[in-house]
Amino acid sequence: MMADPKNTPVPFFQPDTPAALADALRQASAQKQSIVIRGAGTKLDWGRPAGRIDTFLDTRGLNKILAHAHGDLTATIEAGASLADVNAALARHGQWLPLDPAFADHATIGGLLATNDSGPLRHRYGTPRDLVIGVQLATADGTLAKAGGQVVKNVAGYDLARLVTGSFGSLAAIVSATFKLSPLPKASKTLVVTIDHDTRVGDVVRQMMASQLEPLAFELRSAEASRYEIAIRFASLPAVVDAQIAQARALLDPLAASIELVEGEAEQTLWRDHNARIWSGDAHHAVVRASWLPAAIVTALAELQAIGAPIDLVGRAVVGAGLLRLGGDADAQARAITRLRASSTFGNIVVLRGSGALKATVDVWGSSGDREPLLTSIKRALDPHNTLNAGRGPL
Repeated sequence: MMADPKNTPVPFFQPDTPAALADALRQASAQKQSIVIRGAGTKLDWGRPAGRIDTFLDTRGLNKILAHAHGDLTATIEAGASLADVNAALARHGQWLPLDPAFADHATIGGLLATNDSGPLRHRYGTPRDLVIGVQLATADGTLAKAGGQVVKNVAGYDLARLVTGSFGSLAAIVSATFKLSPLPKASKTLVVTIDHDTRVGDVVRQMMASQLEPLAFELRSAEASRYEIAIRFASLPAVVDAQIAQARALLDPLAASIELVEGEAEQTLWRDHNARIWSGDAHHAVVRASWLPAAIVTALAELQAIGAPIDLVGRAVVGAGLLRLGGDADAQARAITRLRASSTFGNIVVLRGSGALKATVDVWGSSGDREPLLTSIKRALDPHNTLNAGRGPL
């Protein structure tokens, strides 16, 4: 059992067929109940504070790989399957679904799509929205609907897959999804580049963007004493990795305070710790998703420093997106978020994790601007009784 905001135990229902899932939604909508769809529960504290919750609809009974077209590099996977289990199965065929979000050991396929969550691999492969090519949904009225297909070159139907990706379960329940896969790389090595000053960070980003190098990940993170670290991962055939490592060293050595090569088990530990870093620490810290123009990285770093509140950064340096961990009390965090949203340097500022006091002070999602009428009409059409997600999502 889990508890709703009034600390009342809330029942779980775990359907094991798409039809049972759809029927549960139909009954809930007819009775005007409030349902929260969940997988492993790794992101239940994301989004707005929940309103009334009558039932948690648990998708982990739907956990199979329904189809794996090895030659086409696609797989259709049920929403409750964990990313770790899926990739373990795909690895037997030398393939993977190249996503590495927070809590990747437990996160489910449906949860990844619902939050559009991604990690360092976004640099090369994009977000779940970029990899999904088809989806089966259960709508609030109990209808099972499919959109897209099981091959990459498919334009059939409305693009419902991308519509529900990032909707936080506010529009429909994801039953299964079809993804583009990639071959597993044969070798991998990472350079950790320490930079003394934010202007040098800009130089590194520009040099890498102008080069012919093709890293798998290119991560910027705060370090001690006003330094920054850039972790650059190369993965391909062994000879290709070694050649790109050598070229990157030669390119970046004049800009770096130090460069360290990390490989083998130490590399796996580095990336695992890197992904967990922003979520560790004091429970009162807030975690914010932010975006910025890659060319404005120096300005963005200067603005973060000027805010004054303790801020740790982990971001996709060339993509211009990442996570900020805000220290201080709720008032200081709220002031920092308001300042970031007022800045012309930063784009979307979304509070993923924060205290109740913070979420009572600032809107988690920020303004939808002129999109608000469109989002409202979509929500009304697909979920007229507000059955889904207890008000936690962006619509």
